[in-house]
Amino acid sequence: MGSGQQVAVSVAVSVFGAYGHTGRFVVRELVERGFVPVLSGRDGARLEALADETGLDARPATVDDPDSLDRALAGTAAVVNCAGPFASTTAPVIEAALRAGIPYLDVAAELEANIDTFAHFADRARAADAVVVPAMAFFGGLGDLLATAAMGDWDEADEVHIAYGLSSWHPTAGTRLSGAVSRERRGERRLRYTGGRWEYRTDAPPTLEWRFPQPTGIRPVIGEFTMADVVTVPTHLSVPEVTTYMTANAVQDIAAPATPAPAAADDSGRSDQTFVVDAVVRRGDAERRAVAHGQDIYAVTAPLVVEALERVLTGRTRTVGVAAAGEMFDAPDFLRALAPHVTLTPLP
Repeated sequence: MGSGQQVAVSVAVSVFGAYGHTGRFVVRELVERGFVPVLSGRDGARLEALADETGLDARPATVDDPDSLDRALAGTAAVVNCAGPFASTTAPVIEAALRAGIPYLDVAAELEANIDTFAHFADRARAADAVVVPAMAFFGGLGDLLATAAMGDWDEADEVHIAYGLSSWHPTAGTRLSGAVSRERRGERRLRYTGGRWEYRTDAPPTLEWRFPQPTGIRPVIGEFTMADVVTVPTHLSVPEVTTYMTANAVQDIAAPATPAPAAADDSGRSDQTFVVDAVVRRGDAERRAVAHGQDIYAVTAPLVVEALERVLTGRTRTVGVAAAGEMFDAPDFLRALAPHVTLTPLP
């Protein structure tokens, strides 16, 4: 177990979207930690193929059939939603989790889907004493944990900046589809969080330079490249300015229709993509920083969400209702538990 505290042997966990690129990593991580994944999703053929490959139970379900979702979650201890576009799947799967009385976690990076989860389910989940953890992934979860750890004992700050240094970005089909859904909802506008509120912009985001820790160094980045962290951080940290940045080469990769999907570079299925996440919190003239390095943004989502699941099932949580990673868990302790998947600079 990644954190040294075990749950009961053979605990069943439903994975919705189990056959997707990230879902397969999550299924493998669950098995390695002693859980029993129950495979679920909308594509019956892909689901059966994964069941044949793994020997695991498969339960087809669709978001427009609540009974099928209830059957998929029956007898399981929690559900992990890996199925995008999350604008379509989060609400129905959360509803099913609430009916089943089990925790819900997802790996959504879609801004609108995450905003909707906090807006629509906060009161209901709290009243039901339920645990709902959205964006428990590379985008959303990791940045939120780093910003929370950097914040330390400060009760408020002026700014949070989270810069992503990706060596490349080969998007999955799910990433492309989720991006298309977000753009359809947002139109030609982009979102940023400033002055303690969301703001729509129609101008182009700025191109800047960011000084990443070595060996990455200074890289051109797209400023106000708003990711899920900008949703999660202000829900529990008192800070009016939250900005995320992305290396320009990665933005070019994901924008190009011809960029191929990620390809496995080792036996674990990880691609050769590397990343650094640099979280900076500023208050007045003071600055605090937390940095993480690793390989493959999709693969690292699996230890993130499964570590979160394990902590939920063993009672190592700090609140109930809908909560971001940094509010739900002890951020420094959680980050340290991600080794060897994530390498940290010394935390403040």
